[in-house]
Amino acid sequence: MQGSDVLVMMKEQFDFRHFTICQSRCAMKVGTDGVLLGAWAQGGPRILDVGTGTGLVALMMAERFPQARITAIDIDEDACQQACDNVLASPYADRVEVVNRSLQQFACAGTVERDRPIVFDAIVSNPPYFSDSLKNPDKKRQVARHTDMLSYRDLFAGVTCLLAGDGVFCMIAPSTELDRILTESYIQGLSMISRYAVKTTPDKLPKRYLLAFSPKRPATVDVRTVNLTERDGSRSEWYRNLTDNFYLR
Repeated sequence: MQGSDVLVMMKEQFDFRHFTICQSRCAMKVGTDGVLLGAWAQGGPRILDVGTGTGLVALMMAERFPQARITAIDIDEDACQQACDNVLASPYADRVEVVNRSLQQFACAGTVERDRPIVFDAIVSNPPYFSDSLKNPDKKRQVARHTDMLSYRDLFAGVTCLLAGDGVFCMIAPSTELDRILTESYIQGLSMISRYAVKTTPDKLPKRYLLAFSPKRPATVDVRTVNLTERDGSRSEWYRNLTDNFYLR
């Protein structure tokens, strides 16, 4: 990871300390964005992971929040099957459910438990993020990376429908998409509670943002600028403290 802008593991298996991610059938592999989100996002008793892919973020949330039950959804059938396999091979199989469904379908399904609609205390998403760029010729990577199948408007509409009144929605996105995201969050009545500008190194501009929103307006917003590595290429103290519990030593 030292000196790399984005951690993308192209091998078929990535071993974390307490679970393994197999990813041969998934368009999007284990990368820095997912690891950051899974290690940073706020949780609660019931968590929804939107666009779970390999199941990485869902498993990280299950590890961080031992009392939580996690529902992980994805539109891609192969990804869901791989996520199911990863969950079943993990210590958290009894608390993570994988559902092959889009957010739009899931939000409209009227999912109920004990005759009451299910709402989530926390929702997390490493969503498709490219709006205007050239599309990848690989159809699965196109769905995973571009907002055609899940626009920011649909994302925030679904979140608003499924999030508890005092819940928190956490996501990660490229800096180029920040204005679009803030606009849609405002339209849906969500307030920003945290904004972390993430730099690769101290000398570079932020490439991504970790963002948290809630229906409940905060007294103050947690705004920070952090970096993944130091100038010598070593992991920053912030990144090391955030992720050390997951990486093998």
